[in-house]
Amino acid sequence: MIHTMRWFGPKDPVSLMDIRQAGCTGVVSALHQIPVGEIWSKEAIQERIQIIEADNQQYSTLKWLVVESLPVHEDIKKGLPSRDLYIENYKTSMRNLADCGVNIVCYNFMPVLDWSRTKLNYTMPDGSQALRFVWQDFALFDLYILQRPKAKNDYTQEVQEAAKAKFEQMTADELKELTNTVLLGLPGSEEAFSLTTFQGLLDNYSHIGDAELRANLYYFIQQIAPLAQELGVNLCIHPDDPPKSLLGLPRVVSTESDLVQLMQACDVTANGVTFCTGSLGVREDNDLAGMITRWGHRIHFLHLRTTKREENPLNFHEAAHLTGDVDMYEVVKAVVLEENKKGAERQIPMRPDHGHLMLDDLTNGKKTYPGYSAIGRLKGLAELRGLELGIKKSLLPVP
Repeated sequence: MIHTMRWFGPKDPVSLMDIRQAGCTGVVSALHQIPVGEIWSKEAIQERIQIIEADNQQYSTLKWLVVESLPVHEDIKKGLPSRDLYIENYKTSMRNLADCGVNIVCYNFMPVLDWSRTKLNYTMPDGSQALRFVWQDFALFDLYILQRPKAKNDYTQEVQEAAKAKFEQMTADELKELTNTVLLGLPGSEEAFSLTTFQGLLDNYSHIGDAELRANLYYFIQQIAPLAQELGVNLCIHPDDPPKSLLGLPRVVSTESDLVQLMQACDVTANGVTFCTGSLGVREDNDLAGMITRWGHRIHFLHLRTTKREENPLNFHEAAHLTGDVDMYEVVKAVVLEENKKGAERQIPMRPDHGHLMLDDLTNGKKTYPGYSAIGRLKGLAELRGLELGIKKSLLPVP
């Protein structure tokens, strides 16, 4: 694997030197300053490349290997007539990235929100802090804070009653914290939607169900993947996080079947997957190692992390990278075997996804994007690199 870390740009408190010293050679970044749907110019792309590579003459080299993300405009997801304009802009951005030597593009097709959690600072047994999702708390937000129409249809009577009882005991500050957590905006942004604006975004999907969202996704990929193949760009969709319907919105990238249908919708190598073990691993029915064995040739980017399902399996928290419900040994072994099929040419970029807030980052109150502190990811990367090395050596022929 090629070891990388995500970098949110010049304002990221985790510096490029931090990433370099962690042992990475690749950087995962995006031009978050450009509004969704607008073209990424060559000038803007080259500026980011120059920043990333500025110290390569003096120190070990870094390269912008993966775009995460080149975001998909909501009009494309909703299948509006304007989608063709935004698809053409997407194609132009891909051409510009390819011309600048950036050839892996991660994207997602989750309506409105890229991810959802209900707690950003869940205290672990060792005192570090992790991200957590609690179904009852999400129901509480949906039913009694947002008050989404028809929300009751999505929750059992037991969950509704428990959520209401907790809601009536919460302070104003606790309600505000939960609201801001659920409505945290796109990765790389620290903006949260207002409740009124957010409900309006949900209303725009009132006529879009599972079949419609799939059709819109397949239309999009059929328009852009052939060009990506021609350009030598690998597209890789990120799975839903969490992998289930939320807020009445359809989710169509949650299972192996979902991924297979997408890859078959445009059967070219460039139409691939960002294999996120954390997102996919929330579902017990996803056979992660088996999916890599079966579809490794269409995996262009790896997010390695693990979650732990709790006593209520609808609840989960981010576990340490080598614990939790993901069998990371079998996952990394499957990746190594996939890479060995084609030798050194087949190295998949991997980043340690998320990390616990710990040590200096915790005690000194450093403000980073949730899940993206330096030390927690450094710990995860070190564990994953050691696991990878051990597996590689174990697979060598006995002298």
